Amino acid sequence: MKRKLFSLGYVFILLSSAALLVTACGQAPAGTTGEPTPIPTVVADTQIVAEGRIVPADDVYLSFLASGLVDEILVEEGDQVKAGDVVARLGNREEIEAGMANARSELLAAQQARDSLFENVEVQRASLARAISEANRAVRDAQYNLDNYTVPTNQQNMTAMQAVVEMEKRLNAARAAFDEVKYRPSGDSNRKRLKEELDDAQSDYNSAVRRLELETTLKEAQARLDKATQDFAALQDGPDADDLAAADARIAAVDASIRSGEAALSNLELVATIDGTVVEQDLVVGQAASPGQPVMRIVDFSQMYVETDDLTELEVVDVSLGQKASIVADALPDLTLNGSVEKIAQVYEEKRGDITYTVRILLDNVDPRLLWGMTVAVTFEE
Repeated sequence: MKRKLFSLGYVFILLSSAALLVTACGQAPAGTTGEPTPIPTVVADTQIVAEGRIVPADDVYLSFLASGLVDEILVEEGDQVKAGDVVARLGNREEIEAGMANARSELLAAQQARDSLFENVEVQRASLARAISEANRAVRDAQYNLDNYTVPTNQQNMTAMQAVVEMEKRLNAARAAFDEVKYRPSGDSNRKRLKEELDDAQSDYNSAVRRLELETTLKEAQARLDKATQDFAALQDGPDADDLAAADARIAAVDASIRSGEAALSNLELVATIDGTVVEQDLVVGQAASPGQPVMRIVDFSQMYVETDDLTELEVVDVSLGQKASIVADALPDLTLNGSVEKIAQVYEEKRGDITYTVRILLDNVDPRLLWGMTVAVTFEE
């Protein structure tokens, strides 16, 4: 480490030593004025000087995320690339692409099946709307017919069903009474009376049945109207929840399969993660690549920095962000560069018994002769 850091105590010792030397000399030699020789002023040099290296703005090693054989190499060393550029590809894409094509067809079918649920709902709504209209008309007609039916006097205190049962009993009794005399001459007064009673009983029974039929028709029409109305209301929120959930689950499963295929295809591509220059390219078409194995290096030379890990805990406290510094490269001793502190590491290292911290300095100007890795001396300005 190169550094100059003198304390006030050290300066005091120098001054005291100089004074003792003057006192020890005794009297001034003959021919002198006898006045003591003035002691030169000692100025403490508190500048911090550290060693460092020239580094670029950023550099990355690229590696594939999948294993396979190299199929394409799209760059050479020295090429400029942008973040997101594909720089190489592995083979074996056909099987994955075929699977994705099948998955996309399945996704289309699943989406169409889901859409058909809503289309069916619209068809069902239209059908139920017609059914509601027809049921309303049937209810209206059945109510009209029932309202215009006159209940016989002998049935007014009975329900329709009670009337049917009671009138059937009377009809059976009248029929049995008439059967006993039906073979008598038509002019027989008893036969004639019983025949009239039978006809009246039959008429009363028919009236009771007609009333029951009218009430039943009204109830059935009302039931159809209620059912159609309920079914129509159930469709207001769209398809059946279970059917819709099953359709959505099918779509989600196929979509996940497609995303998995896309990820597998993406893993076959080597993609630049920063803008920069390809400085190392070790790939050969046909070679086997393994996941995580570095195969290419990209460096961003858009800005150059100096990094020094030479500052101890006693020195780093006197360095601050934005502080100016002058830099002299060992290879170019006649060239002085300027820069400012951009970053001070928060994590320490232990080197040769010292606690040290890494400081990064952005260069204001760069000489084309200055190369990555050159050693420099950094002087931090006060």
